This record gives sequence, C-alpha cells and structure tokens, in this order.
Amino acid sequence: MFINLFLGLKQAGLPVSLREYLTLLEALQAHVAAYNVNDFYFLSRSTLVKDERYLDRFDKVFGEVFKGLERPEGIDPDSVSIPEEWLRKLAEKNLTDEEKAMIEALGGFEKIMETLKDRLREQQGRHQGGSKWIGTGGTSPFGSHGYNPEGVRIGGESTHRRAVKVWEKRDFKNLDDGIELGTRNIKVALRRLRRFAREGAATELDMDDTIRSTADNAGYLDLKMVPERHNAVKVLIFFDIGGSMDDHIRVCEELFSAVRTEFKHLEYFYFHNCLYESVWRDNRRRWEERITTEEVLRTYPRDYKVIFVGDASMSPYEIVYPGGSVEHWNEEAGRVWMERVLKTYPNAVWLNPQPSAWWDRMPSIRLLKEIMEDRMFPLTLRGLDDAMRELT
Repeated sequence: MFINLFLGLKQAGLPVSLREYLTLLEALQAHVAAYNVNDFYFLSRSTLVKDERYLDRFDKVFGEVFKGLERPEGIDPDSVSIPEEWLRKLAEKNLTDEEKAMIEALGGFEKIMETLKDRLREQQGRHQGGSKWIGTGGTSPFGSHGYNPEGVRIGGESTHRRAVKVWEKRDFKNLDDGIELGTRNIKVALRRLRRFAREGAATELDMDDTIRSTADNAGYLDLKMVPERHNAVKVLIFFDIGGSMDDHIRVCEELFSAVRTEFKHLEYFYFHNCLYESVWRDNRRRWEERITTEEVLRTYPRDYKVIFVGDASMSPYEIVYPGGSVEHWNEEAGRVWMERVLKTYPNAVWLNPQPSAWWDRMPSIRLLKEIMEDRMFPLTLRGLDDAMRELT
C-alpha cells in the first residue's frame, strides 16, 4: 500500500526520492504515526514533499490511494441545531439571476448620490425588504443585506460586493510581518530582485584578500575585513487592506513577512481599494496618522521599485470619479493619483491575489491593468517571479 503512494507521487510528477520513502518507512517502524490516517497523512506529506507547490498534487494522489480508509461518522438529526447567524441571514435577499437582471442601475454615480440625499430627507423610520427606502434585505440601492447592481451600502457586511460607496466606520488589522511563512518559494522569487552592495563598517572577513595579504607578508597573518553585503534594492510597497481583501489576508501576510526579510531598504503603506491623496502605516490609527501621497512622492527618490498589492475589485467609480471613494470624498480621482505614482516611479508592478481567469469579468481590474500598462501579475509563485523579472 505504501509503495502505491510512492509510485503514484512519482507518476504525478512529484520529485520524490527513494531516500525520502525509506525515511517514511523508518518513521512508521518507530510508530510516529500509528493507526491514525490523519497522523499518517501529515507524516507522509512532511517526509515526501519538500516544495509547497506540490501540496495540492500530493493531496490528490493521497486521496486516490487511500480513499475509503475512514468513514465519516453519521450525524444525529436530534443533535443538530440551526446556528443563530443562519437565522439572522434569512433577512438577506437572495434573488435569482432573472430577478437580478430586472433590477436596473439608477443612472450613474452622481444620480445615486443625489437620490440618497433625497431619501435621507424623506425617510422617517426603519424599512426592510423594500425597493425604495434605506433599509435591509431589499432591492433598494441604499441599505445592506440586499441586492442592487449599483448602490450605497450603509452599515452591515458586504454580501454581493456591488456597492459603489460604503457608509460606515471600518476597522482594519495590520498585516503581521512576523508570521511563519507557509511557502519558502516566495522568498526565492523575491531574490530575483537583488543588487548587492557592501555597506557599513568593515566587520566581515575577506578570505581571499586575507590569504593574499598573508602570503605577501611572508606568512605573517594579515587579516582583511570588508563591510557586510546587503541587498541595495529599494522597495516601496502599497497594500490594499480591508473589504474584499480580507479573503486574502494569509497570502498577504506571507508576502509581507518575506519582503521584510529580503529587503533592507523597504517602505510600506496601506490604502483601501484604490490609491488616493493619503495613505497610512498603522491601521489602528489610520484616521489620526495619515500620510499624504504627495509627501511619499517627495520623500522617496525615483530609484525605488514600487509594488502594489490588491485585488483591484471595486466599483469603477472609485477609480475614475472624484468622490468615488467608498470611505471619504476624494477631490481627485484614483486614476489621477495612480498615474502620478507611475510617472514618479517607472519601475512598478501590481500583484493581484484574484485568479487571473476572473480579471476580464471585473471592469475595475481591467481599468487598473490598463493604468498599470499591463504590469499586473497574479499573486502566485509564477506571477511573483514574472513581476520580479519586470522590475529588474
């Protein structure tokens, strides 16, 4: 049975060696994983897979070889209770595709904002399930937990992610740069963006020069020291945070941890959805301690490499219209600020955690890809590798 796993992995293209297979057998003889398929799964994966890119392939082969080893336990109908949050979600309007197609937009960003002002003046109480007033669970363009192709979400959590503006105070978490990386290959890809230079005090032994100088000195030891080598590449990275990016926190934390390790000259900032007139470093104090984008452009010279990280999934209004931001009234459109950054820093890329197969379906992604002059890459190992080649 175990040899079938080994042969199946080889057939699937995994670089599994005989030594690794023997290590697995030795671990089994030592009862590292005894009589438990889950323990055996983790043991075999840790001994036979040395590269994270093959984890999915390993899971498929493992499932095929050992399918049916354990039967899931039955569920007692008497012990099942409906979670409270499910009941609350009953208020959310789930419409069919035909029903959604019948709901038309109000006619553009300006018209939506004008209509919202009228509704605020006229409405006297709470509404639910309607098509006009500000409320919940309906088809009105104003409220939450309903559906409308273009609307303003007021409070609540995003359901369909179609809002062109959001009216709420939003709290975002800082990315954790101390997280243990789930993939070592992120660092490997980042190392393509390297240009080493010796900086600082002479604290590192220069072996070649020491041997040469000692020989020239008739055998008397003559130590030669040189400054330590550091990656001289300067990186300016902007992370989209909050909203739909909550789905990608893990991979962004891994990337953040990797860039903090690889680049000595690194500056990072946060933004939400699209770049506007200000950014911030600490999400807990982002309203009190904001940094103007103009200051960033003045502070860091043109030799910095710029990396944007975001899913670019938003209303197109947020990119092309003044006042399009979902959180505040921006005097200038996001596109204007993006073009200023790209004019200042010619070496720039955008890393998108959304699968590239979805990009053509999202107008906002197509817009930002055009602004970036097609320098948008998927946040995968291959995409990261291509992005680093572009920056070099």
